[in-house]
Amino acid sequence: MPRREQQGQVDKEEVYVDVEGRTLKISSLGKVLYPRTGTTKGEVLNYYAQIAPVLLPHLAGRAVTRIRWPHGVDDMSFFEKNVPGGTPSWVRTCTVPTSGSRTASKEDGTLTFPIVEDLATLTWLVNLAALELHVHQWTVDAKGRPRGADRVVIDLDPGEPAGLHECCQVALLASEVLEERGLVPKPVTSGSKGLHLYADLPRRVPSEESTALAKAVAEELEKAHPRLVTATMTKAKRAGKVFLDWSQNSGSKTTISPYSLRGKERPYVATPLGWDEVEAGAEDPDALDQFRFDQVLARVEEYGDLFE
Repeated sequence: MPRREQQGQVDKEEVYVDVEGRTLKISSLGKVLYPRTGTTKGEVLNYYAQIAPVLLPHLAGRAVTRIRWPHGVDDMSFFEKNVPGGTPSWVRTCTVPTSGSRTASKEDGTLTFPIVEDLATLTWLVNLAALELHVHQWTVDAKGRPRGADRVVIDLDPGEPAGLHECCQVALLASEVLEERGLVPKPVTSGSKGLHLYADLPRRVPSEESTALAKAVAEELEKAHPRLVTATMTKAKRAGKVFLDWSQNSGSKTTISPYSLRGKERPYVATPLGWDEVEAGAEDPDALDQFRFDQVLARVEEYGDLFE
């Protein structure tokens, strides 16, 4: 980890570090989490420590669902919504009502999520091999009460043989439709196959309202470009098209956060883009690809936070 005080208690598997006044026990720094590239847990922690200044503002006030790969991306993973046992007392949490979740409390139907707003909390989660950080489109207030959605997101998911090239073409079409509604779209690679489009809302709205907006945009594009776009969730109808997943605006659903790693064969990151990059990707199938974590750090150093 970069320039953090390391205190003397070290053994073969553990190191105690001081992160902004919090003492954390970090383990298995040499464990390979991405076998294809040999990327270790130490390198993952280092990435998150360096990207924190631009990542944390996009996590602030949002309940975080994690996907953990304790033994690396070639092994089993699991979603985690509730904070795990042994969560430090200083980790901020929010307890919110939920429906339909298998992990909700049987007593009161709630989930208790971590809120990740500082480097110590981020480091603690990443040390648990939480490679992916997913967030809702709604936030909570200072007392942990849900405040409604402050943005809308549309997930552009290509069905083979369509790929990122087709996603860029559809993103340009979708940006026009969003702009017609007075919204300013922001493109982000998914770190997987496609793109995400975000747009800040002029006011907070119930998740049902933001979901309806995203669905209307998707269905409008499906009607205008039926050979390229689908708003239908049926996978059999996605081949060769870009599925505009509007459902991620549901109050119970999440989307990978900008700047989060993905648990793919390589350490790809959900990466904010400039519209010039999207235009280039729409013209040339080889102009744009998913970005690795080292590339993202270099991009932020050169361009700053393109999602800001």
